[in-house]
Amino acid sequence: MRAAVLVKTEGHVELMDVSCPPLAEGQVLVQVAYTGVCQSQLMEIIGARGEDRWLPHLLGHEATGKVVETGPGVTKVKAGDSVILGWIRGSGKEAAGAIYQVASANGKIPAGAKINSGGVTTFSEYTVVSENRCTSLPHGIPLDVGVLFGCALPTGAGIVLNEIKPNAGNSIAVIGLGGVGLSALLMAKALGCSPVVAFDVEPSKLELAKSLGADFTFLLPEKLTKDLEHKLNQEINEKLGLASGFDYVVEASGQVRCIEFGFSIVRPKGGLCIFASHPEAGLKIELDPYAMIQGRRIQGSWGGASNPDRDVPIMSKMYLEGKLPLEKLLSRTYRLEEINQALEDLKSRKISRAIVQCCEVS
Repeated sequence: MRAAVLVKTEGHVELMDVSCPPLAEGQVLVQVAYTGVCQSQLMEIIGARGEDRWLPHLLGHEATGKVVETGPGVTKVKAGDSVILGWIRGSGKEAAGAIYQVASANGKIPAGAKINSGGVTTFSEYTVVSENRCTSLPHGIPLDVGVLFGCALPTGAGIVLNEIKPNAGNSIAVIGLGGVGLSALLMAKALGCSPVVAFDVEPSKLELAKSLGADFTFLLPEKLTKDLEHKLNQEINEKLGLASGFDYVVEASGQVRCIEFGFSIVRPKGGLCIFASHPEAGLKIELDPYAMIQGRRIQGSWGGASNPDRDVPIMSKMYLEGKLPLEKLLSRTYRLEEINQALEDLKSRKISRAIVQCCEVS
């Protein structure tokens, strides 16, 4: 099969021919239809998560595809099933990551060299994944839209649905309009939050947020200093009349200063900022202790507290009812050979969510 392999953390992946291993206990072989490309992979590829001890290895953690074969002990899915692949664990066996081999020398790695992987990888035509990273693709969900159910949707929408659990009329701000932030915005609108306010550095993403129902949008500066933060707070108060701050903030930009800003704009006595972003390794956030004793709260989110077996049916029903127009989140579809272009477009903020077609799957 063709696969995109991270050989060195130099900002790109290498396409090469790779051999799949025999299936072990709890493993599933899947033909990959579409995979998502998100900020997490980009950070791994540029080395922003620190030392990578597993090189060379495969990447990707959200996809759709069709089951080709199942290993011993697998009962959750069977050959021919259409599935969603994601990094968030569901029911089923937890299998070890597969070890692939380079099929032919390519100038970067010799033939026969080992390629590492985890419980799920998706930047390839086929993939061996752990049973508990598979969820049945609900009837009526297109294969391309279904990719969002692997990471962006359960994380972003899951934060709102599972962790915030807002009442209709609660105010909410979303900072960072990638796949996670936009998914949070859609769920906030679906659950009746008001106002729903979007923040980003890209005007095009703010326009997209408006089309998805954002009541107000604010353009963030490239560098959010304390002075600019004060001016932005004044602008928020003037436009929204929320002098005390938002009930909730979802922060998904991956920037330390934006996490700090998100915390600063929640209201005292119960306002909550939840962040699901990944700042670079080694960076720290700084918070005002007085703001905390006033009752402002902050917490991180691990995958929106989602359970795929529970939440995929809930969110797919909302999509089919027209409450979550997810197709609007898909910026562009790339071919597997164009995956480095997809990564570059994501890095330069030209797109909100890219998907890559790995195979034509009926």
